[in-house]
Amino acid sequence: MGRKIVFFDIDGTLLDEKKQLPPSTIEAIRQLKQAGVYVAIATGRAPFMFEHIRHRLGIDSFVSFNGQYVVFEGSVLHKQPLRREKVRMLTEEAHQNGHPLVFMDAEEMRASVDDHPHIHVSMESLKFAHPPVDPLYYENKDIYQALLFCRAGEEAPYVRNYPEFRFVRWHDVSTDVLPAGGSKAEGIRLMIEKLGIDKEDVYAFGDGLNDIEMLSFVGTGVAMGNAHEEVKRVADFVTKPVDEEGIWHGLKQLQLLP
Repeated sequence: MGRKIVFFDIDGTLLDEKKQLPPSTIEAIRQLKQAGVYVAIATGRAPFMFEHIRHRLGIDSFVSFNGQYVVFEGSVLHKQPLRREKVRMLTEEAHQNGHPLVFMDAEEMRASVDDHPHIHVSMESLKFAHPPVDPLYYENKDIYQALLFCRAGEEAPYVRNYPEFRFVRWHDVSTDVLPAGGSKAEGIRLMIEKLGIDKEDVYAFGDGLNDIEMLSFVGTGVAMGNAHEEVKRVADFVTKPVDEEGIWHGLKQLQLLP
């Protein structure tokens, strides 16, 4: 029997609504590793936004920025930044429409404007503060993901004007901006190739719209009980919600835990 690997999303999957790691999840991942199953993270977050979680769980391989920055056992395996010229054009157009951005590289993030309510409310939902301001941060940094702050439907002109980018909504007032073609699924493909693990031995747990491709791609896709309905529809299995020992229950049902 070949080695198995499980990828975990963070928000709404590893972390509950209060952004806490349930004790049952910590214990489940400890036992999973003890059983010889490889454990990795697949998230839309930047690496600096989940370092504490990785250390708490002892995980050193991850797909971050929805696939744009992949690290295998502490070494960068893949990186695909946004095209700088296109970021500049998007920023100028968005500012004309009153839509600010946050730029993220692998180490930190900067906002294009100061003290904006949409930035405050969406960053607070992740337990982060409004980032410091640097409207030209993208000029000298590799930006792997930007956050565009606009309400649902308001991103339509950007989707038309920037085919090089992929826009994935994660909050009522915020949309991820990624390179077209990038996804968690692509990052996972690169990592399992490196490990030599067959797709049928790959599992993934997720709850959000940016997890759909990941759950569809892997051998067994698991949706959390608190997942978006569209996510549940593509999953092979739906476990309990994160705050009802969903990770523990799901791993037990899949017979990945003794």
